[in-house]
Amino acid sequence: MTSSRVNRHQTKELQVQLLREGIVECSHTAHVVVCDPRGRNLSVAGNPELATFIRSALKPFQALAVTAAGALERYSLSDRDLAIMCGSHQGTMEQVRQVFRILWQSDLDPTALRCPTPEGKKSPLEHNCSGKHAGMLAVCQQQNWPLESYLDRNHPVQRLILSRISELLGMPSDEFIMAHDDCGAPTYFMQLRQMATLFAMLSSGENLDMERIIRAMTNHPDMVGGPDAFDTRLMQLTDGELVSKSGAEGIQCIGRVGESLGLAIKVLDGAKRAKYAAAIFTLKQLGWILPSVADTLAETYMEIGNFKRLDVVGDLPVY
Repeated sequence: MTSSRVNRHQTKELQVQLLREGIVECSHTAHVVVCDPRGRNLSVAGNPELATFIRSALKPFQALAVTAAGALERYSLSDRDLAIMCGSHQGTMEQVRQVFRILWQSDLDPTALRCPTPEGKKSPLEHNCSGKHAGMLAVCQQQNWPLESYLDRNHPVQRLILSRISELLGMPSDEFIMAHDDCGAPTYFMQLRQMATLFAMLSSGENLDMERIIRAMTNHPDMVGGPDAFDTRLMQLTDGELVSKSGAEGIQCIGRVGESLGLAIKVLDGAKRAKYAAAIFTLKQLGWILPSVADTLAETYMEIGNFKRLDVVGDLPVY
C-alpha cells in the first residue's frame, strides 16, 4: 500500500471542548485522516500514522470471511443477517432474534457463542458483538472447522479474516499486532491511515463481497447499531451515501459510498462523546453531509442537557 508521509493537506489535531454555559470545562484531542484506496492521505488533522487498535470498526472486514466462504448462500442468510454481523447492536429483542436466526439457519445452538453474557442479561445473544461471533461460527460450521476454539488467533476462521485484511492493506499477515477485544475475538493494532484506507476500499464498490456488505449496512442500519446509535442515525440520514462503524476507545470510521473515500478518527482519551462531535464537524467540513443533517446530529450528540454542549476547535483541510 502506498504511503503518503508528507502531506500538504495537514493541520494540527482537533480539540473537542465541553462547554458549560459557554465556559470550557474540559477538552479532548482528536486525530483525523481521510484516505483513498491507495492509502494516500487526502486530508489530515493530527497524525495519520498514529497507531491504535481498530476495535469494532473492524467488523465489516471480519464479515468478509462470511461472504468469501459462501456461508451466506449455504445457509440462506439475508442482508439483515450480514448487517448485524457488522454491527455493535444494543441487544434489542429484534436484534437478538436476528442473531439467533443466523445460528438457527446454520444449525448451531446459542451455547456455541463465546462472547460474554452482558451484566444483567441472560444470554450471550444480547452481547453487542454476538452478530460477529455468529458469523464466525457459521463459517466454521460450513467449513467443518472446530467450533469451541473459533476465537483462537490461529484458528482457521481467524486466519481467513487476517488474510483478507492483509490482502487489502498489502501487508504480510505476520506483521500485524493482534490482541483480544473485550468480546474475546482478535482485533488489530494499525495506523489511523490504514483504517481510513480500509473504509475507502469498502466504499469503492469495486469488490463484490464488500459491495454486499455496504448494501447490507446501509439498507439495514438498525441492525448495525440501534435506536439513537450514531452509526444508525448517520446512515439513515444520509440515505446510503455514507457507511459508518464505531469502535471502542474513541474510534470512528466512515466511508463515502461510491466515492472511494475513507475517514478515520481517534480520540486520544477514548471519549465516545468526543468522537461523535469530531465526526459531525469533519463530515460537515468535508461536505459529506448537508448542514441540516449536521444540525440534526448535533442536537443528539453535541447538545448535552440544558447547560452543556460540545464544540470542536480546529481546521480540516479540504482535499
